[in-house]
Amino acid sequence: MKKYLLLPLLAASLALAACGKSNPDSKKLVVAATAVPHAEILAVVKPILQKEGLELDVRVFNDYVQPNDQLVQKQVDVNYFQTEPYLDAYNRDRKTNLVKVIGVHIEPFGAYSRRFKSLDEVPVGADVVIPNDPSNNSRALILLHKAGLITLKDPTNALATQRDIIANPKQLKFRELDSAMLPRVLDQVDLALINTNYALDAGLNPTQDALAIESKDSPYVNFLVARPDNKDDARVQQLAKALTSPEVKAFIAEKYKGAVLPAF
Repeated sequence: MKKYLLLPLLAASLALAACGKSNPDSKKLVVAATAVPHAEILAVVKPILQKEGLELDVRVFNDYVQPNDQLVQKQVDVNYFQTEPYLDAYNRDRKTNLVKVIGVHIEPFGAYSRRFKSLDEVPVGADVVIPNDPSNNSRALILLHKAGLITLKDPTNALATQRDIIANPKQLKFRELDSAMLPRVLDQVDLALINTNYALDAGLNPTQDALAIESKDSPYVNFLVARPDNKDDARVQQLAKALTSPEVKAFIAEKYKGAVLPAF
């Protein structure tokens, strides 16, 4: 009698164990992304992939750390929010090896002010806020160098810091804040260097409101990123193809009107 009772219990245990394992044949892909423009672009490809039998589960984050952390921890399959310098800095600092899959778009980085209409009006001793993460911090300084407000020792250094400033004629006073905070303090400072995704989310129009903005040949492409163990997964490659489709290129051009540019 005990022998027969054990059989269904054993079957149930095996079924539960199977539920805990990832299914390599799953037709679902979990993507971590920031809201604008990444999640909006993913919303365009979602129905395209659905017709191909792939369900896209987009999880939106408002910071630049969790999308990578969750990818490393295998809580998500891929992420879409970051540039190569940011990814390189994350991998270096966290001793990880996340990898690029494909470049999708460029968000020209901008300098904004509620108090002044041009950089020439920015006064001596102005309060300037810039991102505190290594790659965007450098990106802000490089933009200010190109705009003539400061001079960097090597403006081609993608990880330049304030220590690399060799001339600051207006004696700008820099403060470093989390990127997501920058639009919120725009009214309280003289100048803020803001990532385009956060600028758009705050209702700013980079092509009209920025006092200085990166050129269209900006090297800061936003990538679809995966782990080494799944970068060649058919579902990941399916998403990569959809993100670089004519439909996405047309959407970027119509929706963002130059504030976001396709990189393909």
